[in-house]
Amino acid sequence: MKILVVGSGGREHALCWKLKQSPQVEKVYCAPGNGGTRLVAENVPISEKQISELVKFVQQEQIDLTVVGPEEPLAHGIVDQFRAQGLKIFGPTKAAAIIEGSKAFAKDLMAKYKIPTADYRVFSNAKEALAYLNEIGVPIVIKADGLAAGKGVVVAFNMDDAVAAVNQVFSSGTHQKVVIEEYLEGEELSLMAFVDGETVIPMPLAQDHKQAFDGDLGPNTGGMGAYSPVPHFSQAFIDQAVEQVLKPTAKAMLAENRAFTGVLYAGLMITEKGLKVIEFNARFGDPETQVILPRLAGDLVDILLACVNHQLDQIEINWNEQAALTVVLASPGYPGPYPTGNEITGLEALAKFDDLEVFHAGTVYDGNCIKTAGGRVLAVTGLADSLEQAQNRAYQGIHHLNFYGMHYRSDIGNKAINQRIS
Repeated sequence: MKILVVGSGGREHALCWKLKQSPQVEKVYCAPGNGGTRLVAENVPISEKQISELVKFVQQEQIDLTVVGPEEPLAHGIVDQFRAQGLKIFGPTKAAAIIEGSKAFAKDLMAKYKIPTADYRVFSNAKEALAYLNEIGVPIVIKADGLAAGKGVVVAFNMDDAVAAVNQVFSSGTHQKVVIEEYLEGEELSLMAFVDGETVIPMPLAQDHKQAFDGDLGPNTGGMGAYSPVPHFSQAFIDQAVEQVLKPTAKAMLAENRAFTGVLYAGLMITEKGLKVIEFNARFGDPETQVILPRLAGDLVDILLACVNHQLDQIEINWNEQAALTVVLASPGYPGPYPTGNEITGLEALAKFDDLEVFHAGTVYDGNCIKTAGGRVLAVTGLADSLEQAQNRAYQGIHHLNFYGMHYRSDIGNKAINQRIS
């Protein structure tokens, strides 16, 4: 088989890496790819936004399956355009991808089908939104309605920040609605599942670290690290989340004539009042994919094809018992403005380490060396028998790496390691 992975981040590198391991796969392509994907796939100089060009490439090269990583091409209907040409592609249609593309749609869906989530209101103009803010007070959560690359959420603890967040949404010219949501306290978790419209098979639980700095401080990012499993949450909890959130959501999408095929990602929060959904994504998470795929015991190709062919109920998915932990290395200034074009050193040394993978995100190969090309630059993933060992492995690997202003959190996984496992 020939497979094309669409995207250029750490998630896409992890997908290429896992797909390359399949005995069914003859060749993996990545469009556009990055400095790391070139090691496990052939990079194709076509942007994820150039959907018609991607269709032509797949037809020309007779690609058997396309796998979409990022949310933007999904929201713009890449799956619909591929299917219209009779091409196999893994991911939800434009109608289904709205569950991520519109926070307002997702909240209304949850309210209609009684899927547990925070109380909310949706506004289409700043005046009404600000009046509601004055009425309800802080702390409060402000969400831009559309896609925002994982950074369109502001948790405001004072009114000035809340007002600024609302004004920013409407002044950006990108978003026409804002969701103002009840502030919840608790522990956040990521639960992804393979879905083929009706059948839902969960992946292992993971925990992402969104804030930029240690101790969950600083601005929200696309994710500064993750680990899996999450040992202080039981299998019974995962089963509850599947029954209360993932299965009802898949059924709700069917009922709305928006059948969902692909990866349904539920961002969850465990509160004093129980389980609540923070948001849905319509694709593999990043950096969660970098800790989930190393734990997959079987062939990823079989799973993706089962989803596409609506045969997910006919396969069994197995996971190994090892723990995985990934730490994201970011450019200075991220998630704000950051420099690019700085040389990365130490990658060759890490290639010799067992159970350590470096997934490239914002990198480029200039013919001589690997350079930074984004906010999140690398994800260093350790795999071991325990979470503590995986953490040690990842941080030991990081000590060999360097680039100008390299920033990372030093506490990824501490929440689980320091907690008594119940």
